[in-house]
Amino acid sequence: MGKLREPLSELATCGLPSALEVMGERWSFLILRAAFNGLVHFEEFSSELGIARNILSNRLSRLVENGVMRRSPCEHDRRKIEYRLTEKGHDLLPAMLALRQWGEKYGENVSPELVLVDAEKGQPISPISIHAADGRELGWHDLAWKARDEVGKDGKGEGC
Repeated sequence: MGKLREPLSELATCGLPSALEVMGERWSFLILRAAFNGLVHFEEFSSELGIARNILSNRLSRLVENGVMRRSPCEHDRRKIEYRLTEKGHDLLPAMLALRQWGEKYGENVSPELVLVDAEKGQPISPISIHAADGRELGWHDLAWKARDEVGKDGKGEGC
């Protein structure tokens, strides 16, 4: 990864600690997975995930507090509450799928019966990967750190 190294002690300048503060534990991702599968009610999350009610309540509150999900009264029964993904929550899909694919590749005794496919074509999705601005797939050794003020406004850097 180039000669410039990311300053590892400067946590405030990295988005990873911030993301982990919101999503950095198992139940948050499993709730997110359930929400992507259409679950919206507390009782659905509780019964489908087998999660203790106090933990579920805590995790849902935290996801709402951080803008990943929104809490609102059910349209058909105002006594019930629904938890739905926000745009911020939907933006976690690539990260969640990358972690899932990693777990399927390296996890022990993992053999999914279902395959995530492109709804239009019916073909399996490609592994989540890193791509250059021009579409080329990049590996770890193709990456380098660059100071923000050295990168062009379009994110492509200053060219020759």
